Amino acid sequence: MVAGAATSEAMFLGTWALGGLLSIIGALCYAELASSHPNAGGDFHFLELAFGRNLAFLYGWARLTVIQTGSLALLAYVFGDYLAALWPAGPNASSVYAAALVIGLSGLNWLGIRQGAGTQFWLTCAEVLGLVAVIIAGLFFAPEAVRLPRAEREGSLGLVLVFVLLTYGGWSEVAYISAELRDARRRMAPVMVTGLGLVTLLYVLVNWAYLRALGLDGVAGSEAVAADVMARAFGPAGAALISLIIAIAALTSANATVITGARTSYALGRAFPRLCWLGRWSATRDTPGNAVLLQGAIAVILVAGATFGRDGFSAVVEYTAPVFWFFLLMVGAAVFVLRRRAPPPPGCFRVPLYPLIPSLFCATSAYLLYSSIAYTGASALVGVVVLALGGLLLLLVRTPPTRQ
Repeated sequence: MVAGAATSEAMFLGTWALGGLLSIIGALCYAELASSHPNAGGDFHFLELAFGRNLAFLYGWARLTVIQTGSLALLAYVFGDYLAALWPAGPNASSVYAAALVIGLSGLNWLGIRQGAGTQFWLTCAEVLGLVAVIIAGLFFAPEAVRLPRAEREGSLGLVLVFVLLTYGGWSEVAYISAELRDARRRMAPVMVTGLGLVTLLYVLVNWAYLRALGLDGVAGSEAVAADVMARAFGPAGAALISLIIAIAALTSANATVITGARTSYALGRAFPRLCWLGRWSATRDTPGNAVLLQGAIAVILVAGATFGRDGFSAVVEYTAPVFWFFLLMVGAAVFVLRRRAPPPPGCFRVPLYPLIPSLFCATSAYLLYSSIAYTGASALVGVVVLALGGLLLLLVRTPPTRQ
């Protein structure tokens, strides 16, 4: 999708570097918020502190019903598709594998954060090794693609960045474990910036490998670009290997989504008494058990629905982009509000070059909000409907139950 929207190889590769830089700018803003206000609610907590419970509730609602659970279901389907290609098990194998992944990871994380985090570490190592393998294959073993003259075409930097930053997405999830990270005030910024710097380097190198092996048109026309690169370098065995690696990568991302996603639902339950059952934290398992189970149940429902309409399911996930960027813009604005209302305590991280860095973050979010609306068109109304339903639910839950 990125290659299809880019006008040149320079634009394609440059936007991956720019996307990493913009993500680091956002990470600096999140580092100040997370170190100054560590809480398992993450964005929900920041929005509540800055703008009140109503906006925070709408964010939590959108994240629970579409954004986070939709991402989890989609990642599970990516896992299922690639696993089914390796081990076919009937016409609905992808759906079965996807549902099994959601149930399995939800159960694992229901048992406790330590088991989930340990699994995440080893899966991340496997994913990084897979990316390195693709880089080596594309840059040193695959024959270089023949460049043919290309007709000039229109492109949109905003649209390309929407797709690029979708790939970079996930860095803000660190805020959801800020309350569980030891010495969060000191470690939050180095953890986020160092991690994003390494991810940016890997993404730039792997996309350079794609360009060398396939060319921009080849990347744009490929349905499995990493598999095509490995096939050019090592034949069918290489394609099968990278398919397994992609399945592992999807599993890794899905596990991270389960770990952090339930924290928003937990924060909802803590803030609204009528939803108190969501805000129960198991002391024995050290996890928000009810929130994990609800998130998993919704994701399984989305997986089941996708079985009967994959295109429609993918569209719903894509149409949530305007909602996502709207709330990210509000989180950026929260940096200004909370810096004035509740300055970071001594020892906490402060965004450097304030107010330039948070201003750039807000401007980027606003531009990508506009670009995502322009891309989805009238379908962006799906996000409006989601927020409207959340507003109706808010009217029902914001008043505490009457005591008998």
